[in-house]
Amino acid sequence: METASHPATAAADLPVLELAGLRKTFGSFDAVAGIDLKIREGEFVTIVGPSGSGKTTLLRMLAGLEAPSEGAILLRGRRINDMPSAERPTCLVFQSLALFPHKSVGENIEFPLKVKGVGRAERKARALELLRMVRLPESYYAKNVMRCSGGERQRVALARAFAYDPEVLFFDEPLSALDYKLKKILEKELKDLHRESGKTFVYITHSLEEAMVMSDRIGVMRAGRLVQIGTPEEIYARPADRFVAEFFGELNAVEIHRTASGWARADGAAVAICDAEVAGDRAAALIRPEMVRLVTPGAGADNVMGGTVVNDYSLGSRSQLQVRVGTDTWLVEVPRGAGVPKAGDAVMIGWDAADAMVRES
Repeated sequence: METASHPATAAADLPVLELAGLRKTFGSFDAVAGIDLKIREGEFVTIVGPSGSGKTTLLRMLAGLEAPSEGAILLRGRRINDMPSAERPTCLVFQSLALFPHKSVGENIEFPLKVKGVGRAERKARALELLRMVRLPESYYAKNVMRCSGGERQRVALARAFAYDPEVLFFDEPLSALDYKLKKILEKELKDLHRESGKTFVYITHSLEEAMVMSDRIGVMRAGRLVQIGTPEEIYARPADRFVAEFFGELNAVEIHRTASGWARADGAAVAICDAEVAGDRAAALIRPEMVRLVTPGAGADNVMGGTVVNDYSLGSRSQLQVRVGTDTWLVEVPRGAGVPKAGDAVMIGWDAADAMVRES
């Protein structure tokens, strides 16, 4: 005999945010072409994709700045398609930050509280608390926001977003204008804030490094569609297709075709790969540079090739070699140190069958 779920349990099982067949069209163009996605409470989900893939349009719909053409946006099971952005329990941190330039840091942070009618003393106490949360001194409370550095203004925008006490925070490439060192600091701080606050973050970026560092899950968009959603490790190691694999890092690609005995390159040389789940007779074996190694006497690999080093680059703790093999150029990453081949050196390189990702060509 079946028993009914307890209402509280059923509500707890609901995703905090759900997209069901979400579509946005401009004339005959599908900017977002039917996306289904469930985001759990407290997740950090990042959406990436090339320019024109639809990620910004998707974010604008979620934030209430664009109306969907079809489908539904559900917040804890409630359809919010037609709910004005100001009435949604969500907040968007813009790329431009959209701070009030004539106001102080404290006034910027307090703005959402003032709109809600919160008293002055309570507003200030909350603003000071949020300043501490985003690692700014309390002395910044009276400072004009335009006298702050770029990183400090970013923290002020975050504090103001938290002042709304939203259920979901949306981020539109907020770190894109910052220098590399400051960006790395704020990536870690955003991840810390996410963990400490328990809020749900939905983040849009073109930076794959940001996505890999901060996210619980990454969604990859292409031509308005969500082509894969998964953990950073899944996206990198088990990409859904060649597009995702190439989008998430450098690759060596070997065009292969099926033969009576297995797989071979265009020149007929056999290629050792693990079982390839591809339907057609043509595919590509995709191998990350760190999976290719120098083959020395007495060592081996499932696939071995001879070539000549044409360039070498320092990557800090590693070196990347460009090795010409016939008409192809292979990328090989090796530990940095003595004995690394230089341009002009003849080398043998190799990779194992298990290290190739085989995808439709």
